[in-house]
Amino acid sequence: MDALPWYEDLSPGRGTLPPRAWYAGSDAAALSLNGSWGFRLSPTADAEDDSFAAPDFDASGWSAITVPGHWVLQGKEKEYGGPAYTNVRYPFPVDPPRVPTENPTGDHLRRFDLPEDWPADGGAVLRLDGVESCARVWLNGTELGDFKGSRLAHEFAVGHLLKDRDNVLALRVHQWSSGSYLEDQDQWWLPGVFRDVTLLHRPAGAPGDFFTHASYDHSAGTGTLRVECDVPGRVTVPELGLDLATGEAVTVPVEPWSAEVPRLYEGVLTAGGERIPLRIGFRTVAVEDGVMKVNGRRILFRGVNRHEFHPEHGRSLDLATMREDVELMKRHNINAVRTSHYPPHPAFLDLCDTYGLWVIDEGDLETHGFEELAWRGNPVDDERWTPALLDRAARLVERDKNHPSVIVWSLGNECGTGAGLTAMARWIRDRDPSRLVHYEGDRSCADTDLYSRMYPTHAEVDEIGRRADEGPEARRRLPFVLCEYAHAMGNGPGGLSEYQRLFETYERCQGGFVWEWIDHGLVHPVYGHGYGGDFGEEVHDGNFVCDGLLFPDRTPSPGLVEYKKVIEPVRITPGPGNSVRVANGHDVVDLAHLAFTWSFLADGETLATGPLDVPPLAAGASARVTLPAAPAHPAGAETLWTVRALLARDTAWAPTGHEVAWGQIPASAPAPAPLKATRARPARSADRITLGPAVFDARTGEPLTIGPLPVTGPRLDVWRAPTDNDEGAPWQPDERHGPLWRELGLHRMRHRIDEVSLDDGSLTVRTRVAPAARDFGLRTTYRWTSDGTALRLGVEVVPEGEWRVPLPRLGVLLGLPAALDRAVWYGAGPGEAYPDTRAAARLGRWESAVDALRTPYLRPQENGARIDTRWLLLEGAAGGVRVAGDPAFAFTARRWTTEQLDAAAHDIDLVAGDTLWLHLDHAQHGIGSQSCGPGVLPEYRLDAAAAAFALTFTPVAG
Repeated sequence: MDALPWYEDLSPGRGTLPPRAWYAGSDAAALSLNGSWGFRLSPTADAEDDSFAAPDFDASGWSAITVPGHWVLQGKEKEYGGPAYTNVRYPFPVDPPRVPTENPTGDHLRRFDLPEDWPADGGAVLRLDGVESCARVWLNGTELGDFKGSRLAHEFAVGHLLKDRDNVLALRVHQWSSGSYLEDQDQWWLPGVFRDVTLLHRPAGAPGDFFTHASYDHSAGTGTLRVECDVPGRVTVPELGLDLATGEAVTVPVEPWSAEVPRLYEGVLTAGGERIPLRIGFRTVAVEDGVMKVNGRRILFRGVNRHEFHPEHGRSLDLATMREDVELMKRHNINAVRTSHYPPHPAFLDLCDTYGLWVIDEGDLETHGFEELAWRGNPVDDERWTPALLDRAARLVERDKNHPSVIVWSLGNECGTGAGLTAMARWIRDRDPSRLVHYEGDRSCADTDLYSRMYPTHAEVDEIGRRADEGPEARRRLPFVLCEYAHAMGNGPGGLSEYQRLFETYERCQGGFVWEWIDHGLVHPVYGHGYGGDFGEEVHDGNFVCDGLLFPDRTPSPGLVEYKKVIEPVRITPGPGNSVRVANGHDVVDLAHLAFTWSFLADGETLATGPLDVPPLAAGASARVTLPAAPAHPAGAETLWTVRALLARDTAWAPTGHEVAWGQIPASAPAPAPLKATRARPARSADRITLGPAVFDARTGEPLTIGPLPVTGPRLDVWRAPTDNDEGAPWQPDERHGPLWRELGLHRMRHRIDEVSLDDGSLTVRTRVAPAARDFGLRTTYRWTSDGTALRLGVEVVPEGEWRVPLPRLGVLLGLPAALDRAVWYGAGPGEAYPDTRAAARLGRWESAVDALRTPYLRPQENGARIDTRWLLLEGAAGGVRVAGDPAFAFTARRWTTEQLDAAAHDIDLVAGDTLWLHLDHAQHGIGSQSCGPGVLPEYRLDAAAAAFALTFTPVAG
């Protein structure tokens, strides 16, 4: 066979300079080559020759494309193809290192002049920060070389080729290459030059590379600074009074860097006519007695996995978007990022240094598609690929080594095992022993400093925390992190609080990283945002790409609001007597940066507020704080305190008054409501029954009107549009409830009326609710009574037969006029909550437009429930209805049926009708995380069992 073309061989590239540290702000000249480029797309790698790289080539007939950018996200009507999403499967035949002949190839041309003040001496470097999946490069007709490694920086020496005017830079970019086998990350396949292209002047004698070593001795309170440089130079740090030669070490008193106090010292490296800014953070990372510590203190990751994503630009992010991500993380108590599954744009790490985030920096490596082949041919266990793997390790470490936020290097993700990973780990440890090495895919942990897992159950985390897990003894001595957990796909994830309790109980369990930060919904001309399959892909994995804590437009989802509450670094809980217990869960800082307030609520109404004096507790400390005397309040009211921890001063990421944590402390339970006499008597007239404010159908016993409002139902309802977590994942061992519910027919329950009877004080309807073709069901009795003004419904449910699955929900469904457009309620809010996603729901009195109650998940599913509702008022201009519960209930109100919600693939499929459908739930099944993780915990299962509840309906005048 002939030699393979360059894009299919196993070489990482040719002609590139050795990798080196990235930095911004040098006084050396730089010229951005971002902007409009000439572009030509070919269907195959060899459709065109390389004559386009010649300086005199006529490209006047070419299109224009924006760099940075992906060509499949530009052009009109799929002019340049389209994006494709797969999770595990390669979207081409697996025959490494070969790729299909159908290999979309983008030729890029950029003409540029040097600025008038471009220095005449020294050299120049062309830097490309990210090209998918490979590139061959020419300048002024001379080939510079080629490279693979999409999310890695590559540089070429070009000073000898530059002209003052009319330089021509040419790139040939192939969508597929041998490198694609190493980049099977769970994301869109998006070819193109998606990061910056920059021309950098290199003054004579300027550094090629440098390495800032800045350790911290927590016992002495001192930092040791040493800057390695490949040329002689000097390092100055004015704030510390330092002026020393490169290579020289000095120890001085300093404040350490941490994610909570990101203390940076500004310095300058001067060498060979270039001044390079240094941003120095002193910190030391170590494992001591099986615990990961930074600066001598155990840290707890409250983390997220973050793919780079923008709904219009794919992986091409600008600085403002990166900053928005970091500020959103900080405002939601997130303190750590795993850069899944590749190094991010280097400016993102600058932001992590500045704002304070722990970073696991991950290599651009994943071969997950080989798992479906039992790992046959896996490149990480084939020595022919090892040079490419080592190149990726080196480009990760060398580029990012001067960032104090980076405390762990990760070899890659989901690559199985093999000698190539061992070679990478060995190289990284030799180059940088100051950080830890991470890799999840090898349970032996032979090459890692952390025991890392994805999606273990709560029970397994508990076992690992107790060091009672089986496995190598050496592994049991390692710290434990969940590099992925709590799959944030659709409605959820559930079970976050229970994970966090384990992290805070066991020293070995040092937190984790929710999968993931943002839904990868790309802008779509019909659906608004599209997911896998919406762009014509033959092979795709649907909406599995939409599994983030942010919606694509970066609006926080209920999952992010929940996560913020679960991981809040201050715990506010009831204390003995009239007190509250405040615990500082920060890793480092005391509470001096926070101000505390109290408010006193009666039946959800705030009666009084004031400041609360909380001592500046050290990290890990707690104290009992006395609350003031309760203000006057109505007799018999349900009362409670809300205590909030707020920023006492502006920060880089939030203003004074931003809420960091909160807690609610019950003060008194509501007095039992006095029993009202059942004065109204049901009266039959022809085909109608009248009882209090309601009129019923005499045959079915169902109300037709309540006051002036026409109604449909209420009927017992057990169905919900399955969530992504209900649907589950095929590889999960737990039950996948969504498919089981459908198999058993819970989405098509039938209602049989057995009896409609009247007595002096009530209307009673006895029914059986069951699915076709099954011999189990729910005996349901509705008992209606009235005091003349309000209408009370008592519901009793008794299961019959063998129920092999939990119920999705248990409650009643009521149809009301669509004119009811405003909701006011006393209960938990303000947002959506379910039994195992309720940490962020606080008791109060809330109001909302009915249309704002729903959560617009990209794939429509069950959403929008408000739990612990004492009473609900739905009203419009002409009046409404008030519903009170005994006990409290959950409600959901929307303008389409559950069946319509279940059938919808996108939000556009949901069309409002002329009925407002009101779910009044006695209980719901939990949410869990089984779209990729564990299912619903036992305490949140809604198993079929006898139940009784009551609802009182009161018409309200307009």
